[in-house]
Amino acid sequence: MAIYIYNTVPSLMKAMADFVVTTAQKAIGLSGEFNIVLSGGNSPKKLYEMLASPEFNQQIDWSKVNFFFGDERYVPAHDPQSNGNMVRVALFDPLHIEESTIFFVDTSLSPDEAAGDYSTRITSHFKGKDSIFDLILLGLGDNSHTASLFPHTAVLHDQSASVKSVFVKEQNVYRITMTAPLINQARHIAFMVYGQSKAEAVHHVLEDAFDPEQYPAQLIKSENDEVQWYLDEAAASLLKR
Repeated sequence: MAIYIYNTVPSLMKAMADFVVTTAQKAIGLSGEFNIVLSGGNSPKKLYEMLASPEFNQQIDWSKVNFFFGDERYVPAHDPQSNGNMVRVALFDPLHIEESTIFFVDTSLSPDEAAGDYSTRITSHFKGKDSIFDLILLGLGDNSHTASLFPHTAVLHDQSASVKSVFVKEQNVYRITMTAPLINQARHIAFMVYGQSKAEAVHHVLEDAFDPEQYPAQLIKSENDEVQWYLDEAAASLLKR
């Protein structure tokens, strides 16, 4: 695991964008394609907009990138709360990404069917071999959740490398999420966390005793020891080490 701390959010975003570019170029050079799993929520939107900007948009051969989602809210495809819709506006549309390379979660199905369908499509993409993504981007909630691995939910105990539906009681909503074992297979995993409101969660996940029921992001432990944390000073302010 590596932890990088930046003075400002723009410098954090720049470092994160550079990391995505470097990882993409390496993957495309080795295998001819780059399989990336995108994070939803508000935090990564600035990153996607930066990648679509003139400074970065020519540095990756986007025709060789396949886009997946670590989780999705169970809402219609064009709902403002949809992770897929957010990324479409911030990244896909500006870059004119081909729909065939975007693996959206089909929320027109029931939650369980949507999860099963997504698992099947991922397995098919990897031609039945282990589903090993080149890079998975993750955020962190104030309650230490990541993707849609929420505290005290059954999916935290799922040992399959797959996609599952989860009902989040405190929000009274269903979500679709990659399981921790599927995330942990990735070649690279990068958390991007900024803001004082995330400082307590960062401290719990990185420095408290192992208690994934309370702090689910502790489940993310890359099989390749390639977990990177990109933090700003505010988010890192409660770290003691």
